[in-house]
Amino acid sequence: MKQSEAYTLSIGVLAVVDTWLTGTVFPVPVWVTFIAWASFFVLGGGTAGFVKSVASNLTGLAISSLTLLAIATTSNTAIAIAICVGIGSAAMVQASKIKLLDVLPAIVWGFASTVGTTVATGKAITTAGLSNPALVAAAALITGAAFGFVSEVIGNALTLKREARLN
Repeated sequence: MKQSEAYTLSIGVLAVVDTWLTGTVFPVPVWVTFIAWASFFVLGGGTAGFVKSVASNLTGLAISSLTLLAIATTSNTAIAIAICVGIGSAAMVQASKIKLLDVLPAIVWGFASTVGTTVATGKAITTAGLSNPALVAAAALITGAAFGFVSEVIGNALTLKREARLN
């Protein structure tokens, strides 16, 4: 099978699994798993892409969590929130100077996924326990990267290699 068809099948089937799992037994935002899944491929795939994606996404998550904590301790005015977000954004750029984290959008995806999860769940970043939006987003980001890795492995396994056709 050609690579595009192999990946179509692999990703399509695994998207069904991901959506079903996140809608039933593993309640994390499916859109965050898809963001991390895409991040895996953007960062080159394979083991290196997995590590780089998870590290970048979780760095964004950490910076976002600190930003949300800072916002929670301010006067909650528009300017205070804007300043906190500006500092968080600057921190993401500085973090991207590190070789492992040198694709800034992957850090931003982790940041945005955490903020989005906070809004979607209606839970504050200070929420204790497993329903903490940062923990929920972290689980979704890692899950998405894992789906990316598995979809690549299956897609590659289904791809008919040129050498195999010649034999």
